[in-house]
Amino acid sequence: MAGHKQPRKMGVPRPPRRRFATRSVRVHTRHLPVVDETSAGGLVVKVENGKPYVAVIARRNRAGKIEWCLPKGHLERGETAETAAMREIAEETGILGQIVSPLASIDYWFSSGDRRVHKVVHHYLLEFVEGDITVENDPDQEAEDAAWFPLAEVSRVLAYPNERRVVAIALDLLYPGK
Repeated sequence: MAGHKQPRKMGVPRPPRRRFATRSVRVHTRHLPVVDETSAGGLVVKVENGKPYVAVIARRNRAGKIEWCLPKGHLERGETAETAAMREIAEETGILGQIVSPLASIDYWFSSGDRRVHKVVHHYLLEFVEGDITVENDPDQEAEDAAWFPLAEVSRVLAYPNERRVVAIALDLLYPGK
């Protein structure tokens, strides 16, 4: 029966067999508690020879890299955002300033190990009153350096886009139409 062939089955061809894991993978996500934090700070502007300067601080981020940012810190119990801004700026920079105007409030989220943090930072425009710029009196020793930068150029060194937007608001307030 040399010429005998098996009859061909008609129908839809089956795809090749693949071996997939039959166990489902379960992702365990733990729900982190949410904590609300409020901070305040801002731009202290000092004018020298007709040119405005802003006090900024350098601190390390979570990865250990130095970042320049606006001075700010947590409100203490019973403290207003305005009072906290002046106190935190004085502690982190040695500069005393007087609030001229609110600028913006920034709202953001981040995770910190065992919790999710919802943070609001109130920024103010302050006029320089007195002081020598230093980080020597920073009680938390978070600020590693402090310096005056020209207001028109400070956005180039600031690490955070939200803080660069705060500077833009200050520039619009101080120099409308430019």
